[in-house]
Amino acid sequence: MGLEPVRFSVLGHVRAWRAGTELDLGRPQERALLALLLVRADQPVGMGEIVSALWGHRPPHSAVNVVHRLVGALRRLLEPGLPARATGRWLVRDAGGYRLLTDSGSLDLLRFRELRDQARRAAAEGVPARGAELFAEALSLWQGPVATGIGAEVRAHAAFGLLSHEYVTAVREAADAALLAGLPGTVLPALRRAAAEHPLDEPLLSRLILALAADTRRAEALSTYREACARLAGELGIDAGPQLREAHRTVLLNDPGTAAADVSRTDLAETGAVTSEADETGPGSAGPRTPPVPAPAQLPHDLPTFTGREPELDETLGPLNGERAPAETVVISAIGGMAGIGKTTLAVHWAHQVADQFPDGQLYVNLRGFDPSGTVMNPAEAVRGFLDTLGVPPERVPHGVDAQAALYRSLLAGRRFLVLLDNARDTDQVKPLLPGTPGCLTIVTSRNQLSGLVAAHGARSLTLRPFDADQARAFLARRLGAARIDAEPWAVAEITALCAGLPLALACVAARAATHPDFTLSAIAAELRAAHGSLEAFAHPDTSADVGAVFSWSLAAVSAPAARLFRLLALHPGPDLSVPAAAALAGRPVRETRRLLSELTGVHLLDEHAPGRYAFHDLLRAHATELVRTQDSEEDRGAAVRRLFEHCLHTARAAGLLLAPHEDPMPLEPPAPESVPEPLVDDTAALAWLTAEHAGLLAVVDAAAGSGHDRLACLLAWSLEPFFDRRGAWHDWAVVEQTALDAAERLGDPAMKARGLRALARAEGRLGLHDRSRPRLERALELFTGLGDAVGRADTHRSLGWESEQRGDLPGALRHNQLALELFRSAGLRAAQASVLNSVGWYHALLGEHRQALSHCFEALTMLQDLGDRYGQAGTWDSIAYAYQHLGRHPHALLGYRNALSLYRELGVPYPEAETLTRLGDTHLAMGNHTSARDSWRAALVLLTALGHPDAEQVRARLRERAERRGSA
Repeated sequence: MGLEPVRFSVLGHVRAWRAGTELDLGRPQERALLALLLVRADQPVGMGEIVSALWGHRPPHSAVNVVHRLVGALRRLLEPGLPARATGRWLVRDAGGYRLLTDSGSLDLLRFRELRDQARRAAAEGVPARGAELFAEALSLWQGPVATGIGAEVRAHAAFGLLSHEYVTAVREAADAALLAGLPGTVLPALRRAAAEHPLDEPLLSRLILALAADTRRAEALSTYREACARLAGELGIDAGPQLREAHRTVLLNDPGTAAADVSRTDLAETGAVTSEADETGPGSAGPRTPPVPAPAQLPHDLPTFTGREPELDETLGPLNGERAPAETVVISAIGGMAGIGKTTLAVHWAHQVADQFPDGQLYVNLRGFDPSGTVMNPAEAVRGFLDTLGVPPERVPHGVDAQAALYRSLLAGRRFLVLLDNARDTDQVKPLLPGTPGCLTIVTSRNQLSGLVAAHGARSLTLRPFDADQARAFLARRLGAARIDAEPWAVAEITALCAGLPLALACVAARAATHPDFTLSAIAAELRAAHGSLEAFAHPDTSADVGAVFSWSLAAVSAPAARLFRLLALHPGPDLSVPAAAALAGRPVRETRRLLSELTGVHLLDEHAPGRYAFHDLLRAHATELVRTQDSEEDRGAAVRRLFEHCLHTARAAGLLLAPHEDPMPLEPPAPESVPEPLVDDTAALAWLTAEHAGLLAVVDAAAGSGHDRLACLLAWSLEPFFDRRGAWHDWAVVEQTALDAAERLGDPAMKARGLRALARAEGRLGLHDRSRPRLERALELFTGLGDAVGRADTHRSLGWESEQRGDLPGALRHNQLALELFRSAGLRAAQASVLNSVGWYHALLGEHRQALSHCFEALTMLQDLGDRYGQAGTWDSIAYAYQHLGRHPHALLGYRNALSLYRELGVPYPEAETLTRLGDTHLAMGNHTSARDSWRAALVLLTALGHPDAEQVRARLRERAERRGSA
């Protein structure tokens, strides 16, 4: 006999039906437990989280037994006749807690999310009317505030607050879709209800005003604006922000049809793309405003000597060249042609010509589709780069390239961007990077035809040909002067023929002639004719010239050490490199290497695209690769690569230890004398170096693992952990650590495998993949225990403690950190001991054991000050202040929080600064200083809104509650 179907509702009152009959949910605690399980929607809810939600920080000693009884009662309610202690079908044990098995057919919350996601996809695909329809259906499932009827102390739990935030976000997105589709009436009821529940939410109020105006309710829209301004001034003491002002301006101009695009520009705080204005950064402070993210302007420099290609521009790109781009179409221009033909130069030049038509910004990425090193850029990496440029905080980037691409399209929706995708391999690499709605221009360059882009997206295709004789002559005249060209026409004709009309080859010859104005062009032509080289990989049926001869001839004009450096640079796997990295490859001093690099850039064999950073053109890199394989022995190549890898590893290790002095790195062998690490004086210099070398270091890890340097790949990946965590680059972190774990598996070393498991688990944990991260940590702990590695065990216990905290198991988090502390003390590791002492103190404080917290934290602070660990000191001052705050010693708490804030601001870490500001506001409130409390919360709200962090809603609730109390006083 089958089970009777059960349905649940939590979007409004908590309700349940079995076989169509509504159930009596029993006592308040049973109803509250069911509500918690429902809002966690088919996820395991740990015992610690259940206890915390039902009783807060003061649970009874019998709490766990009570939860077991409540679970039993719910099981029997859902399945009458279920035997005592039987598990049942709906409510099951999972991960140390319980999971209620539901799906979109049995729970309104999951159905809401399903419809919302469908609506987002429709909007991103340029079908706003369908999106508006799906949003309206999704929002109709909300029958009131989530879990209505549950006690206020339970509904204060974070899980319920996050759902409220989810609802408001969906209403905003629904409004955008409805306004774009010209259907404002479909969203007005939801907007009015949400605005009534969140009367200080400016992005929400802005959309309500625009929807009212678009629905021919202009007077009501203006009245709503005036009321919103009065509320913000009266309750928060602030003026209307940019979203409200822009909405008001739109209504006054009587142009509500542009509303969605205008609001999207000023309200990307939900994704962290734009920050809110604030008058101060802290209570009593006249600090700087939080700056908005500037419109990106990523186009490479236009070539001042650009010439030719007028027919190509007129033929395919003419409709946009110098005219206003039509807003109703997305134009994708695929520029193709062989290497060295000038695709990028043309695309960049044309992009600069029309850039002013795209005021929201210009995005550029080199997809490295034909990089001779094989390091083709993954589409996910490119999308994440664009999201970073658009101001999305790393912790708000979703998992998976499809979700990331959808967010990217949403950010561009209704806006005017120019997107230049350079060196694409194929259509699949390009698709995730295409805008989804009208108003944008996308230019794609590739050696391939990209017929799929033409067929599926209506791209305009342009295939470049080599310069003809007249174009090549004009090219040289622009660089060398018409007089010099006119003086030797036959030499010019021979040079252009030998260069096969390729702009890159002509540029090399022009550089040689320009640096030797006393050389005749006939002499240069004779030199070029006598040169020998090969570049078969780039042979083209339309050319008979040996392009490699041009490059070999250019190399003959530089010194032998510079020519050797040119060859060795091809061994670097990254997209560019620094002077010290080049010095490591060459095995020469940095000062000498800088001079050699200048020689190469002087003859256009290398490009210094940013100060101190050098890159090849693909064609030149291929030539260098061919030369290094034929002219340098395998032994010399191997030594150069090893020097580069050691340079990267030892510098990264030094940088990682500056960022996280408590880390326990595996020992390194001394580097070769020529592999000198870069000197890094402090954590600021370390962060700057890691940021500049980010892409190159990822490529080095991959190259090392792919060339038999498995141990080095592991050690480098693990050295990058503090950087990835500090910057929130968790997606890259996970990719690198998977590479390292695979390498550790190949080594067959249990110690390496244990570290690899722990490192990957940490990255996965930050991404919320706890079903993967915790089992890896438990396996790592087993391996470290079997190895007798006490420090490895200690570090793993710390990670398990963090995992416990994420599940709401505070006692478990404390227990793991106490075990780590004992092990670090036994090992005599002072920096690690200091760091974990603060963690132990913090968990004591969260559990209400404030005096124990102070004892541990003050001990940690003294050690951290001796060690010079500013980040650790900031966190410890915050813990100390929290403990004092809950002991009622408020002046001491104020001092601690201010010390923490000072350090966090020096370090530039906004999220912990916002947390400290929030707790500082709570302390001011407890002292009766309502103005200072409000100022602190406002400053925290600015930071959290800029980060797009869900904690912003909790701070808004504090401000709203104080305003309500003040109004009723």
